[in-house]
Amino acid sequence: MKLIKRVAWYSGGFVIGIIILMFFLGGKKTSCDYGPNARTLKNIRSKQLQISPEAQELLRQHSLDSTAILEILKKGDVLFGESDTAKDSCKVYVIQGEVKTQRLKFSVENCEKTANIGSLKIDTN
Repeated sequence: MKLIKRVAWYSGGFVIGIIILMFFLGGKKTSCDYGPNARTLKNIRSKQLQISPEAQELLRQHSLDSTAILEILKKGDVLFGESDTAKDSCKVYVIQGEVKTQRLKFSVENCEKTANIGSLKIDTN
């Protein structure tokens, strides 16, 4: 079999496989969270979120609410250099992101069933 025929057969099978995958996975909420940043944020979002009263007050002062934190938990960056992941029980992650031209940076204590938002800093641009 010539190389051109092999490439044609391979390409045809590949395209059919992609179409089948799109058909089966099209309506499902599948995601490809392979990087450490995406996996960490997904893990935190899957737990019950508790925001400290101090953080809630600071959000209120800057005309923000808990949806700003949820948005950063979807699109933010985990600062692993500033995080404390050596603990066995509840690891502490530092996450930053931007909402409505305001840069938020907060720490999350990621326990087994809950995620607790601790310190919060807001930098207005």
